Amino acid sequence: MQDLDEIEINSQPEEVYDKRTFIIDRGQEPMRVDKWLQIRTENITRNKIQQSIEAGFLTINGKIVKSNYKVKPGDEVVLMMYINPEYTELKPENLNLNVVYEDADLMVVNKPPNMVVHPGVGNYTGTLLNGFLYHMLQENPDLTEDELPRFGLVHRIDKNTTGLLVLAKTPTAAAHLAKQFFSHTVKRRYVALVWGNLEQEEGTITGNIARHAQNRKMFTVYEEPEIGKHAITHYKVLQRFYYTTLVECVLETGRTHQIRVHMKHIGHNLFNDWEYGGDRILKGTVYSKYKQFVDNCFEICPRCALHARVLGFIHPTTGEEMIFEAPLPDDIKAVVTKWETYSTAKKLDQE
Repeated sequence: MQDLDEIEINSQPEEVYDKRTFIIDRGQEPMRVDKWLQIRTENITRNKIQQSIEAGFLTINGKIVKSNYKVKPGDEVVLMMYINPEYTELKPENLNLNVVYEDADLMVVNKPPNMVVHPGVGNYTGTLLNGFLYHMLQENPDLTEDELPRFGLVHRIDKNTTGLLVLAKTPTAAAHLAKQFFSHTVKRRYVALVWGNLEQEEGTITGNIARHAQNRKMFTVYEEPEIGKHAITHYKVLQRFYYTTLVECVLETGRTHQIRVHMKHIGHNLFNDWEYGGDRILKGTVYSKYKQFVDNCFEICPRCALHARVLGFIHPTTGEEMIFEAPLPDDIKAVVTKWETYSTAKKLDQE
């Protein structure tokens, strides 16, 4: 594995981070890079700049440097920063996280439904990060709240999506894992139940994703190449149930709501995804018995039927490839079983 100082940052950021690139002017006098950034960047606090530098997210000419580096003409300065909101109060909470794996560098968690990953408007407690900080305190009781790491999050999944997340326990681990997400080398496989019967056994969805013009909480695909962020989703059919399909989705990029938006874009909304129109009957019969069946499925799985099943990455210290898999959660598993029973019965009726 490459030494940390030799790793270049040269790919597009995931939604957890923002990346800014600067070229130092010819007439620039020597100046500490942290001071130079504070002068040249708008709407970014000194605290956020320092957090990024401490986490190894500042490079000069492709090499990670510290805040005391003095810029010189021609230097290429690349700074990555969290775009999550500033946490004025992030309290540790005992949330009994489902820890799949843990060592001195990182922790892999199987996130349950209805858990927000990080604090934000309306969700200041009960988030995955609250539980992560509590877990860190249990390991090192001498830590004060001010000393607790804020760099743990290197990617995220939606509130109602279940499955695997990796959190960094050190700045070095955070830098290594972030670069893997930037370069799209992390293996991520999701399982989703979608409406409709896909025509092909497998395929690729490509389309720029950006916020919806009318509803800023939603995202959509734009045909104009200058709008949004490039996004690629590969899918493969796992099981067919006449009116719904169980698919595996592999992310090549990691945009917000990517699978949900891409599947809707091709006419196969995720099952019970209320934000993107999957919480009503989109395929099937008009009979009341069928409507009751679907309503029962909605009750069993009262959320978007999406699960992050596989997560793979290179360990930041050992260089070993690590692959983790989380089985389908009970609610999605139960709905899949009901659709299996339904499709079997329908097949027998047609024979």
